[in-house]
Amino acid sequence: MNRTAAVPGVADGNGAEARAGSRRSERSPGAGAQGQAGATGATRRAPAVRRRTGLAYDPICLRHDPGRTHPERSARLTATMERLAREPWFAELVPVAAAPCPAERLEAVHAPDYIARAEGGCRARGALLDRPDVPDYIAGAEEVCRSGGPYLDVPDVGVSRESFDVARIAAGAGLALADRVMAGEIDNGFSLARPPGHHAERSLALGFCVFNNAAILARYLQRRHGLEKVLILDWDVHHGNGTQHAFEEDPTVLYASLHQYPFYPGTGAASEEGIGRGTGATVNCPMPAGARDALYEEAFRARILPAIDRFKPDAVLLSAGFDAHAEDPLAAVELSTGCYRWMSERVLEAADRHAGGRVVSLLEGGYSLDALPECVAAHIECLAGADRDARAAGTLEAGDGLTKGNEEE
Repeated sequence: MNRTAAVPGVADGNGAEARAGSRRSERSPGAGAQGQAGATGATRRAPAVRRRTGLAYDPICLRHDPGRTHPERSARLTATMERLAREPWFAELVPVAAAPCPAERLEAVHAPDYIARAEGGCRARGALLDRPDVPDYIAGAEEVCRSGGPYLDVPDVGVSRESFDVARIAAGAGLALADRVMAGEIDNGFSLARPPGHHAERSLALGFCVFNNAAILARYLQRRHGLEKVLILDWDVHHGNGTQHAFEEDPTVLYASLHQYPFYPGTGAASEEGIGRGTGATVNCPMPAGARDALYEEAFRARILPAIDRFKPDAVLLSAGFDAHAEDPLAAVELSTGCYRWMSERVLEAADRHAGGRVVSLLEGGYSLDALPECVAAHIECLAGADRDARAAGTLEAGDGLTKGNEEE
């Protein structure tokens, strides 16, 4: 596949992608040690109790329209839901309804004037683009003309009339999952929502993102549920500049990222380790173009997992982008679906060690309509513990989910 090593604007079709109480997991003791077999070969695992996994999905997220040729399209969600529905464990997922993220939660991360501008911009652009006969056409026309197009702040954040409301649902989905996890009603959860969030800055939309869903959720867990330390692990192929900047001076949030570098958005060098009191609470693992499973496993073992063990988070959040897959059109990392399964298992083991199994995973990028559904299915299968049931029954291939290499899938 011919792919670019840089990410120009959307106009040329290659736009950049631009997430009090405690309940211990019922997974069997020793699962973490067995999982550390990694790429050296398959390990037959004993059956484990399945986890109760929540799925937050709302069809309203299909209504965000960034433009006809934009890669962050609604088909990402419909294709994924169709793929998930074919799994025998799909009916066991706990549906979690998302409410719009309250203004006070948005303001924990974003400037109030940015939130107001995002709302006004989306509604004005929608008025101009969708119904040129409405009374606010002149106001909408003026705003769109002055900004240069139907987007918020930058050309890759295309918006439509309903984009603001959809973005609030995408941010609220993580909060709803967290509430259920903290209440002990589910063990972990996945938010299948859009638009993504990790590029959004305090006062700037960027990289397909309107609100920083993972950052909003981290602050919510601390302020609403009283957790002290939160981990955000970001394996999207693009560095989460917005998330890093939100917490780079804060020692209570560990931000760890694996991403292609140098690449969009230009941040994420290994030397970026935090600022002031937050020094050491940012861990960047830049990956070269062409990186494959083995490099990601090495980074996990050498840097990510030791950092998590030192930090000892009370909850684990995943900015789960799947655009580092070999089939994704917007980057040049070459991961297999099995690598996402392997990373998911390692994260769950770390969450069991430190966070009572509390994991909330938020969809970020992933633009191949073939690879994204497969990766999300593998990831949720791990969250739900269904992969371990299948291994115990002998229904998975011996090396599936391990990172020995990138065999043809």
